[in-house]
Amino acid sequence: MNTRQMCYHTKDGVMLKSYLALPEDIKGPVPCVIVAPEWWGLSEHPKRIAERLAAEGYAALAIDVYGDGVTTDDPGEAAHRMNELLENPKVLLDRALAGSKELHDLPETSRDNLGAVGFCFGGKIVLDMARSGLKLKAVATFHGNLSTTKRAQPGDVKAELLIAHGADDTMVTMDVVEDFKKEMDAAGVSYDLDIYEGAKHGFTNPKIDEQAEQNDLDLAYNAAATEKSWQKMLAFFERTLKA
Repeated sequence: MNTRQMCYHTKDGVMLKSYLALPEDIKGPVPCVIVAPEWWGLSEHPKRIAERLAAEGYAALAIDVYGDGVTTDDPGEAAHRMNELLENPKVLLDRALAGSKELHDLPETSRDNLGAVGFCFGGKIVLDMARSGLKLKAVATFHGNLSTTKRAQPGDVKAELLIAHGADDTMVTMDVVEDFKKEMDAAGVSYDLDIYEGAKHGFTNPKIDEQAEQNDLDLAYNAAATEKSWQKMLAFFERTLKA
Protein backbone atom coordinates (compact mmCIF):
# COMPACT_ATOMS: atom_id res chain seq x y z
CA MET A 1 0.00 0.00 0.00
CA ASN A 2 0.97 3.66 -0.21
CA THR A 3 1.05 5.78 2.93
CA ARG A 4 1.90 9.40 3.56
CA GLN A 5 1.27 12.27 5.92
CA MET A 6 -1.45 14.63 4.75
CA CYS A 7 -1.18 18.18 6.11
CA TYR A 8 -3.89 20.82 5.86
CA HIS A 9 -5.18 23.79 7.81
CA THR A 10 -8.49 24.42 9.51
CA LYS A 11 -10.41 27.64 8.88
CA ASP A 12 -8.89 29.08 12.05
CA GLY A 13 -5.34 28.24 10.96
CA VAL A 14 -4.59 25.08 12.95
CA MET A 15 -2.26 22.69 11.14
CA LEU A 16 -3.65 19.14 11.09
CA LYS A 17 -1.26 16.29 10.24
CA SER A 18 -3.29 13.23 9.31
CA TYR A 19 -2.19 9.84 8.01
CA LEU A 20 -3.32 8.62 4.59
CA ALA A 21 -3.24 4.99 3.46
CA LEU A 22 -4.11 4.08 -0.14
CA PRO A 23 -4.44 0.67 -1.83
CA GLU A 24 -1.34 -0.36 -3.74
CA ASP A 25 -3.03 -0.71 -7.11
CA ILE A 26 -5.83 1.79 -7.70
CA LYS A 27 -7.88 1.36 -10.85
CA GLY A 28 -10.49 4.08 -10.82
CA PRO A 29 -11.87 5.94 -7.79
CA VAL A 30 -12.05 3.83 -4.62
CA PRO A 31 -14.39 4.19 -1.62
CA CYS A 32 -12.92 6.14 1.27
CA VAL A 33 -13.07 5.90 5.06
CA ILE A 34 -12.29 8.44 7.76
CA VAL A 35 -10.60 6.87 10.83
CA ALA A 36 -11.12 8.86 14.05
CA PRO A 37 -8.73 8.07 16.91
CA GLU A 38 -9.01 7.46 20.63
CA TRP A 39 -8.24 10.21 23.14
CA TRP A 40 -4.53 9.40 22.80
CA GLY A 41 -4.49 11.29 19.50
CA LEU A 42 -3.10 10.06 16.18
CA SER A 43 -1.24 7.10 17.69
CA GLU A 44 -0.16 3.86 16.03
CA HIS A 45 -3.57 2.22 16.56
CA PRO A 46 -5.59 4.43 14.16
CA LYS A 47 -2.69 4.43 11.69
CA ARG A 48 -2.68 0.62 11.61
CA ILE A 49 -6.46 0.64 11.16
CA ALA A 50 -6.05 2.93 8.14
CA GLU A 51 -3.45 0.56 6.69
CA ARG A 52 -5.68 -2.47 7.21
CA LEU A 53 -8.53 -0.67 5.46
CA ALA A 54 -6.23 0.23 2.55
CA ALA A 55 -5.35 -3.45 2.24
CA GLU A 56 -9.08 -4.11 1.82
CA GLY A 57 -9.34 -1.62 -1.05
CA TYR A 58 -10.29 1.62 0.74
CA ALA A 59 -8.58 4.98 0.81
CA ALA A 60 -8.35 5.61 4.56
CA LEU A 61 -7.42 8.79 6.40
CA ALA A 62 -6.61 8.57 10.11
CA ILE A 63 -7.39 12.12 11.17
CA ASP A 64 -5.54 14.45 13.49
CA VAL A 65 -7.98 16.44 15.63
CA TYR A 66 -5.58 17.85 18.25
CA GLY A 67 -3.34 19.63 15.75
CA ASP A 68 0.28 19.11 14.66
CA GLY A 69 -0.20 15.33 14.90
CA VAL A 70 -0.01 15.41 18.70
CA THR A 71 -0.19 12.12 20.60
CA THR A 72 0.16 11.33 24.30
CA ASP A 73 0.47 8.30 26.58
CA ASP A 74 -0.59 10.34 29.61
CA PRO A 75 -4.31 9.88 30.39
CA GLY A 76 -4.36 13.22 32.20
CA GLU A 77 -3.15 15.07 29.13
CA ALA A 78 -5.39 12.97 26.88
CA ALA A 79 -8.43 13.82 29.01
CA HIS A 80 -7.51 17.50 29.01
CA ARG A 81 -7.13 17.65 25.23
CA MET A 82 -10.29 15.64 24.63
CA ASN A 83 -12.38 17.68 27.07
CA GLU A 84 -11.12 20.91 25.56
CA LEU A 85 -12.58 19.81 22.23
CA LEU A 86 -15.74 18.39 23.77
CA GLU A 87 -16.35 21.82 25.27
CA ASN A 88 -15.99 23.29 21.76
CA PRO A 89 -18.03 20.88 19.63
CA LYS A 90 -18.05 23.16 16.58
CA VAL A 91 -14.25 23.26 16.56
CA LEU A 92 -14.09 19.47 16.85
CA LEU A 93 -16.64 18.95 14.09
CA ASP A 94 -14.89 21.45 11.81
CA ARG A 95 -11.59 19.58 12.23
CA ALA A 96 -13.24 16.26 11.41
CA LEU A 97 -15.06 17.70 8.40
CA ALA A 98 -11.82 19.24 7.15
CA GLY A 99 -10.32 15.75 7.07
CA SER A 100 -13.29 14.29 5.22
CA LYS A 101 -13.05 17.04 2.59
CA GLU A 102 -9.34 16.43 2.08
CA LEU A 103 -10.01 12.72 1.65
CA HIS A 104 -12.91 12.85 -0.78
CA ASP A 105 -11.22 15.59 -2.84
CA LEU A 106 -8.34 13.27 -3.71
CA PRO A 107 -8.37 12.11 -7.35
CA GLU A 108 -8.09 8.49 -6.18
CA THR A 109 -11.30 8.54 -4.16
CA SER A 110 -15.00 8.27 -4.86
CA ARG A 111 -16.77 11.17 -3.15
CA ASP A 112 -20.06 9.28 -3.45
CA ASN A 113 -18.80 6.45 -1.26
CA LEU A 114 -17.60 7.91 2.03
CA GLY A 115 -17.61 6.05 5.34
CA ALA A 116 -16.15 6.60 8.78
CA VAL A 117 -14.97 4.51 11.71
CA GLY A 118 -14.15 5.73 15.21
CA PHE A 119 -12.69 4.29 18.39
CA CYS A 120 -13.62 5.57 21.90
CA PHE A 121 -13.42 9.39 21.58
CA GLY A 122 -13.30 8.81 17.83
CA GLY A 123 -16.64 7.05 18.04
CA LYS A 124 -18.21 10.30 19.18
CA ILE A 125 -16.40 12.18 16.43
CA VAL A 126 -17.79 10.03 13.61
CA LEU A 127 -21.28 9.87 15.13
CA ASP A 128 -21.35 13.66 15.39
CA MET A 129 -20.21 13.84 11.75
CA ALA A 130 -23.25 11.72 10.90
CA ARG A 131 -25.52 13.79 13.18
CA SER A 132 -24.33 16.93 11.36
CA GLY A 133 -25.94 15.73 8.13
CA LEU A 134 -22.72 14.86 6.29
CA LYS A 135 -23.40 12.56 3.35
CA LEU A 136 -21.76 9.48 4.81
CA LYS A 137 -22.99 6.09 3.68
CA ALA A 138 -21.67 4.06 6.60
CA VAL A 139 -20.40 4.79 10.10
CA ALA A 140 -18.91 2.19 12.46
CA THR A 141 -17.85 2.68 16.06
CA PHE A 142 -15.85 0.46 18.40
CA HIS A 143 -16.21 1.05 22.17
CA GLY A 144 -17.28 4.55 21.18
CA ASN A 145 -18.55 7.47 23.20
CA LEU A 146 -22.23 7.43 22.19
CA SER A 147 -23.39 10.53 24.09
CA THR A 148 -24.17 13.90 22.54
CA THR A 149 -25.33 17.38 23.48
CA LYS A 150 -27.18 17.71 20.17
CA ARG A 151 -29.43 14.74 19.52
CA ALA A 152 -30.10 13.63 15.96
CA GLN A 153 -33.40 14.69 14.46
CA PRO A 154 -35.34 12.84 11.75
CA GLY A 155 -33.51 13.23 8.44
CA ASP A 156 -30.19 14.33 9.97
CA VAL A 157 -28.32 11.03 9.75
CA LYS A 158 -27.80 9.83 6.18
CA ALA A 159 -25.54 6.91 7.08
CA GLU A 160 -26.24 3.41 8.28
CA LEU A 161 -24.60 2.79 11.65
CA LEU A 162 -22.77 -0.20 13.09
CA ILE A 163 -22.03 -0.02 16.81
CA ALA A 164 -19.64 -2.48 18.52
CA HIS A 165 -19.85 -2.19 22.31
CA GLY A 166 -18.35 -4.16 25.18
CA ALA A 167 -20.76 -5.63 27.71
CA ASP A 168 -18.25 -4.91 30.50
CA ASP A 169 -17.51 -1.32 29.45
CA THR A 170 -17.62 0.81 32.61
CA MET A 171 -16.81 4.06 30.78
CA VAL A 172 -19.74 3.92 28.38
CA THR A 173 -22.40 2.20 30.44
CA MET A 174 -25.45 0.31 29.21
CA ASP A 175 -27.58 3.24 30.35
CA VAL A 176 -25.74 5.38 27.79
CA VAL A 177 -26.28 2.68 25.19
CA GLU A 178 -30.02 2.61 25.89
CA ASP A 179 -30.21 6.40 25.62
CA PHE A 180 -28.38 6.22 22.29
CA LYS A 181 -30.87 3.65 21.03
CA LYS A 182 -33.75 5.94 22.00
CA GLU A 183 -32.10 8.82 20.14
CA MET A 184 -31.56 6.79 16.97
CA ASP A 185 -35.03 5.22 17.08
CA ALA A 186 -36.66 8.65 17.47
CA ALA A 187 -34.62 9.97 14.54
CA GLY A 188 -35.48 6.98 12.34
CA VAL A 189 -31.85 5.95 11.88
CA SER A 190 -30.88 2.53 10.53
CA TYR A 191 -28.41 1.00 12.97
CA ASP A 192 -27.02 -2.34 14.11
CA LEU A 193 -25.85 -2.59 17.73
CA ASP A 194 -23.66 -5.51 18.79
CA ILE A 195 -22.82 -6.17 22.45
CA TYR A 196 -19.69 -8.27 22.96
CA GLU A 197 -19.70 -10.31 26.16
CA GLY A 198 -16.59 -10.00 28.31
CA ALA A 199 -15.29 -6.98 26.39
CA LYS A 200 -14.25 -3.78 28.18
CA HIS A 201 -13.62 -0.26 26.96
CA GLY A 202 -10.77 -0.08 24.45
CA PHE A 203 -11.13 -3.75 23.51
CA THR A 204 -9.70 -3.37 19.97
CA ASN A 205 -6.36 -1.82 20.96
CA PRO A 206 -3.62 -4.47 21.37
CA LYS A 207 -1.55 -2.10 23.55
CA ILE A 208 -4.36 -1.09 25.86
CA ASP A 209 -3.53 -3.61 28.62
CA GLU A 210 -0.16 -1.97 29.20
CA GLN A 211 -1.72 1.49 29.32
CA ALA A 212 -4.44 0.22 31.64
CA GLU A 213 -1.94 -1.29 34.08
CA GLN A 214 0.32 1.77 34.11
CA ASN A 215 -2.55 4.19 34.67
CA ASP A 216 -5.04 2.09 36.69
CA LEU A 217 -7.75 2.32 34.02
CA ASP A 218 -10.57 -0.16 33.45
CA LEU A 219 -9.51 -1.02 29.90
CA ALA A 220 -8.64 -4.36 28.32
CA TYR A 221 -7.84 -5.85 24.93
CA ASN A 222 -10.14 -8.66 23.79
CA ALA A 223 -8.86 -10.54 20.76
CA ALA A 224 -12.07 -12.51 20.13
CA ALA A 225 -14.31 -9.43 20.25
CA THR A 226 -11.84 -7.51 18.10
CA GLU A 227 -11.77 -10.11 15.35
CA LYS A 228 -15.51 -10.70 15.33
CA SER A 229 -16.36 -6.98 15.27
CA TRP A 230 -13.71 -6.27 12.61
CA GLN A 231 -15.13 -8.91 10.28
CA LYS A 232 -18.63 -7.55 10.89
CA MET A 233 -17.39 -4.07 9.94
CA LEU A 234 -15.69 -5.33 6.77
CA ALA A 235 -18.94 -6.95 5.63
CA PHE A 236 -20.82 -3.77 6.51
CA PHE A 237 -18.47 -1.56 4.50
CA GLU A 238 -18.46 -4.04 1.62
CA ARG A 239 -22.24 -3.79 1.38
CA THR A 240 -22.58 -0.05 1.89
CA LEU A 241 -19.47 1.43 0.29
CA LYS A 242 -18.57 -0.98 -2.51
CA ALA A 243 -22.01 -1.89 -3.84
